Amino acid sequence: MLFSNKDLKKLIIPLLLEQTLAITVGMADTIMVSSVGEAAISGVSLVDMFNNLIISVLAALATGGAVVTSQFIGAGHKDDACRSAKQLIFTATVITIFISVFVIVFNKPILRLFFGKIEEDVMTNAIIYMIICALSFPFLAVYNSCAALFRSMGNSQITFKVSLLMNAINVCGNALCVYGLGMGVEGVAIPTLVSRTVAGIVLFILLKNPKNMIYLTKEKFKIETDVIKRILYIGIPSGIENGIFQLGRVLVVSIIAGFGTVQIAANGVANSLDGLGCIVGQAMNLAMISVIGRCAGAGDEKQIRYYTKKLLGITYLFTAIVNTTILLLLNNILSIYSLSPETARLAYILVMIHNGFAMLLWPASFVLPNMLRACNDVKFTMVIAIFSMFVFRIGFSYIIGVNMGMGAIGVWLAMLMDWVFRVLCFIGRYLRGKWKLNVCV
Repeated sequence: MLFSNKDLKKLIIPLLLEQTLAITVGMADTIMVSSVGEAAISGVSLVDMFNNLIISVLAALATGGAVVTSQFIGAGHKDDACRSAKQLIFTATVITIFISVFVIVFNKPILRLFFGKIEEDVMTNAIIYMIICALSFPFLAVYNSCAALFRSMGNSQITFKVSLLMNAINVCGNALCVYGLGMGVEGVAIPTLVSRTVAGIVLFILLKNPKNMIYLTKEKFKIETDVIKRILYIGIPSGIENGIFQLGRVLVVSIIAGFGTVQIAANGVANSLDGLGCIVGQAMNLAMISVIGRCAGAGDEKQIRYYTKKLLGITYLFTAIVNTTILLLLNNILSIYSLSPETARLAYILVMIHNGFAMLLWPASFVLPNMLRACNDVKFTMVIAIFSMFVFRIGFSYIIGVNMGMGAIGVWLAMLMDWVFRVLCFIGRYLRGKWKLNVCV
């Protein structure tokens, strides 16, 4: 077998800790900025939805590089794996610089486009937060790319340690700027910029170590279109899929933005708690790419099926444990936030909807597709995700949330419809075995 239980533990446990760290730090950001006022938390939550769109595209590029690199490793082509590492970092950085400049120049039109007419104090906070965050995108691209490469090697301990450093800088910076210096949203945004910059530089330096299975060689860099095309073959469909998914979430939030500040704030708080419930799934998403990608590179269908079932089983078990715990402690958790009673009540309902059904639907809806992507079956996942997003998550958000007057609750019920459709399609694809046609041999 390509991975022993010990190998899987070494890969998965740091990923779980890393995702836990990221989510809890995100919650800490929300808690801290909530002390500034609901206009601030609303502005941050709106921009974070847009930021997630950009971040998801960067993550898709990193996924493309991770799949290609894992397949090279599985096939025993170390030199090609090292070549792909350089091309991934170059491609992701160049693309992200253009994105950052665009966001900085057109920040207000972008916010108007996605969220329509929002209250002026919310808009002011959103613009400040968006500009500062946009400056961090290139460094985040380097961080994501290098982290994906370390995971391809099965070395997630490095990414966890750097993530620990990044998030420590972020939390301490937030506390200093918000509580110590009395800053508003900029007190949350500036530490984000600093922490991402440090993390990207540190991982880049660590990847130069020739003792790594994959490392950045000292040879003069040159653009290799064949490697970039292979990365983009995975990265572009995944980027389109992730981008459309996050765009759909932004459009959904734009619907919620029309319901007023209370619903925006409740949605923002609920999103941070929802992320906590998906920690295991997010970690297993990364593990699935590395493990199945290497099996696909070796052309071993039996091991692909074995590890897919094993990783999904682990995901379901621990997703149930985490979400059950959250739901049992939900009132205590919400009491930490500085929320009005009306906002707290709505946030409670939204978390109950998401985390309750996530135990049944989330792993097959979001983790299983990464098995297909690792086998180069990226077009199918893209088409299904885009169709489901527009028909169910967006279309039925208007029908249930706006036309039927259910507000944010209706929007989240539409999300469940999206999940069910995705589960049916991805499980069907796996059982039919059409992904085998794309496996590297």
